[in-house]
Amino acid sequence: MSIIDKIFGDPNEKVVKALRPIVEQINSLEKKYQAMSDEELRAQTGEFRKRLGVEETSPQPSPSKGEGGLDAILPEAFAVVREAAKRVLGQRHYDAQLMGGMVLHRGQIAEMRTGEGKTLVATLPAYLNALTKKGVHVITVNDYLAKRDAEWMGRIHSFLGLSVGCITHETAYVYSSEENYENAKADESKLKLVPRKQAYACDIIYGTNNEYGFDYLRDNMAPDLNSMVQRGLNYAIVDEVDSILIDEARTPLIISAPAEESTEKYYKFAQLVELLTENEDYNVDEKMRAATLSEAGIARMEKLLGVENIYAAGGMSDVHHIEQALKARVLFKRDRDYVIKDGEVIIVDEFTGRLMHGRRYSEGLHQAIEAKEKVDIQRESQTLATVTFQNYFRMYAKLSGMTGTAVTEAEEFSKIYNLETVVIPTNRPMVRKDLNDLIYATEIGKFKAVVEEVKRRHALGQPVLVGTISIEKNEILGEMLEREGVIPQILNAKHHEKEAQIIARAGEFGGVTIATNMAGRGVDIILGGNPVDLEEQKKVIQAGGLHIIGTERHESRRIDNQLRGRAGRQGDPGSSQFYVSMEDDLMRIFGGDRMKSLMKTLKVPEDMPIENGMVSRSIESAQMKVEGNNFDIRKHLVEYDDVINKHRETIYRKRREILELAEASTVIASASEAISRTPSEQENASVSTVSGDENKTLSSIILEMVENEIEQAVIFHTAADSARDWNVQEIYQVTSTIFNVEPKLKEDLAALIQDGDKLDKVKVRTKIIEHLAGLAKSNYEKISKLAAEASVNWPQVEKSVLIRSMDMLWIEHLEAMDHMRHGIGLRGYGQRDPLVEYKKEAYILYNELNNLTQKQVAYSIFKVADLGNFVAPTLKTRPQNYIAPAKTMDKNTGSFSAFKTGGDDKKKNETVDLVHEKVKDAEGEKIGRNDPCPCGSGKKFKKCCGK
Repeated sequence: MSIIDKIFGDPNEKVVKALRPIVEQINSLEKKYQAMSDEELRAQTGEFRKRLGVEETSPQPSPSKGEGGLDAILPEAFAVVREAAKRVLGQRHYDAQLMGGMVLHRGQIAEMRTGEGKTLVATLPAYLNALTKKGVHVITVNDYLAKRDAEWMGRIHSFLGLSVGCITHETAYVYSSEENYENAKADESKLKLVPRKQAYACDIIYGTNNEYGFDYLRDNMAPDLNSMVQRGLNYAIVDEVDSILIDEARTPLIISAPAEESTEKYYKFAQLVELLTENEDYNVDEKMRAATLSEAGIARMEKLLGVENIYAAGGMSDVHHIEQALKARVLFKRDRDYVIKDGEVIIVDEFTGRLMHGRRYSEGLHQAIEAKEKVDIQRESQTLATVTFQNYFRMYAKLSGMTGTAVTEAEEFSKIYNLETVVIPTNRPMVRKDLNDLIYATEIGKFKAVVEEVKRRHALGQPVLVGTISIEKNEILGEMLEREGVIPQILNAKHHEKEAQIIARAGEFGGVTIATNMAGRGVDIILGGNPVDLEEQKKVIQAGGLHIIGTERHESRRIDNQLRGRAGRQGDPGSSQFYVSMEDDLMRIFGGDRMKSLMKTLKVPEDMPIENGMVSRSIESAQMKVEGNNFDIRKHLVEYDDVINKHRETIYRKRREILELAEASTVIASASEAISRTPSEQENASVSTVSGDENKTLSSIILEMVENEIEQAVIFHTAADSARDWNVQEIYQVTSTIFNVEPKLKEDLAALIQDGDKLDKVKVRTKIIEHLAGLAKSNYEKISKLAAEASVNWPQVEKSVLIRSMDMLWIEHLEAMDHMRHGIGLRGYGQRDPLVEYKKEAYILYNELNNLTQKQVAYSIFKVADLGNFVAPTLKTRPQNYIAPAKTMDKNTGSFSAFKTGGDDKKKNETVDLVHEKVKDAEGEKIGRNDPCPCGSGKKFKKCCGK
């Protein structure tokens, strides 16, 4: 305890102390609910909702209640859930679990030791917050746990009348309906496959962080509201919160489509970098995980490639791919960072040891590894949508989490997510013995000592769990033990499908298990095995309980603590010890040379351990440095992502508004058909939506864009001091490329300009803008009339033009922001803050995005229909297929719409491009794709308005 804590008291203890009276209040209600029948207990859900003001038909609570109302009924709600858990699962929440539930309800992180029953804890705040009918998301680290928890804990919620959904990689489930709660008690109900949207409509939804994030992105690429699956982001309970919000925070979610990229160059560069020599042709910085070419290396690559200057010959792209090939060769190791399975490179999660299916390293690194391993190379991809976990989870109205190890990252949780951490006391005293580290000169000496220790404890019948950093070392230790007559259970990414079975047996008498990192496994190791054999359990306890051996210190203290935490659950006996060598990565990279030299000088045998306080402090100091560095990286990432996140929020909000307006317009149109309006009434209704100022419509949004575009063009071409120098021809040409105009417009414009020198030029300019805007509006009303006559859903056409333009340009904006982000660091050499510079450049790019969207819509909308031959669109959406993704969880989703012609039978099945169809210049000539764009940008038509 620090001096400050001694003087002012432990702040955590104060929080825990404040929770105890509420625990007593919940306990005092236990007999009341015990006396109720199942039906009476179940009826409490309806009673609670009435008290909150939540009606069956509306999820909105009474304005006079809300969060305060939830706090008021918390003791009763928690007592009801505890009684339901006893009846359904035969499990009663401990007092410590009740405190954990309260911390989660308050939007904080509950640190609870392994084995304290966090899965059961989550049922308390999940039930309470689900009473508002706004939805509760319980977030797990993998599909197995999402399904297990939905089916296991779903029985409690279903028994109490709540609906439970489950979201997994490609499927969605609902646990049980409100009518069959008796099945929940009898454990007869099973998960039922349903559409994804139906699962999200449930009161409580279990799923993984990746799926929630991807569904959020897919919803914001959806062609209509009906295709969206998520409701609002109300309340989230994140299981293994440190794994999801810390470890995975550096890895953004990306939805992408394959881009055209030659794969041959990857094989070529993979072969060439094998000819380079370390410290001569390239330098490696293991601390920063970087490998860079030296001057000599660049010269050698130029010679091998047969070019004078690699930067001139292949551009920065080739240099980038060479460096990625170099990184793949020297920094990324097979069976440590990735495995080869079925001819595919699959990343191994460094924190959990699991295979990360669907994940790919970005920027060509994954392709470089595929080339190095001589497997098929998958194409690079183009980003369609992306979000970081930090910004996704910060969108929830209330966020909470639970884990066994959060205190070491408390500062990051507080600064990034505004989440405070509360350590919940264990239900029973912790009696595990954590022994001092044993330090060896060499890795082989360390492994020999580990084998001897495992043999000794195995002979006594004590179960042993050995934790390793990589699959490679996992398998080496397994082979060494087998040679000594000990047959271990091996758990790593190659055997992940047997994970639950292996962990269940890890506590058996005489059991030996070797596993890669044990973070977030979600399955407890029970002494005596699972299911428990009481006789076996007694024997294991007498042998000393589960013993943990760590074969290497991880760069994060939290991961070490997670390994230790597998022993000593619920007051069980147990012990732990770490074996460290001076050749371990952490010691080698972070200053173990001096100690290694000393041990060599003293001729310490490789299998003789030393216990040295200085080394232990050095290890902890190194871990703290790495943790601090990783925090800085994640903080840096979120600072930059916050910039584009503002863009994302604005674009997605505008996009959703367009979809809502389109749906509302469709409903109105359907109602109009029902009452059989006359064509003139339909025309008047259509015009009123265009001209009405009270309610925003798609027509008003588009007309505003058209008028703004006209205004910009007029201002640009009337910039001269003298009105006689204003360019009438240019104004006419620009206007004619937006919509059809009569030749007499030139005369009208000339007449307006004639008195420009005599009158106020601003007034004349305004008159011109108003005149052209009036023509645009009149032209637009004609299109609306034609649409009504052709029985075409015009709002759907408007929506498609708006959404298509926004989506296409948003993708380009993401790419531009990414390129700018990679180069902005160079501004630091000019004594300028790269983040400040990034914000300035991002502001310019965002304004450009809005201007380009406006231009795209203005120059497209009038070309959807030739006034003499209306094009009736039929919306089609490409299927949302999953493909192998890019670093960062890369999936393929199509979001753009194709249109088909209607009205002319011969053209019924022709696909019509909204922009390219019959675009003409001022003289009426059709514009070719390689002709200059009529908008005056100076670009080719296909590169500008013809995209």
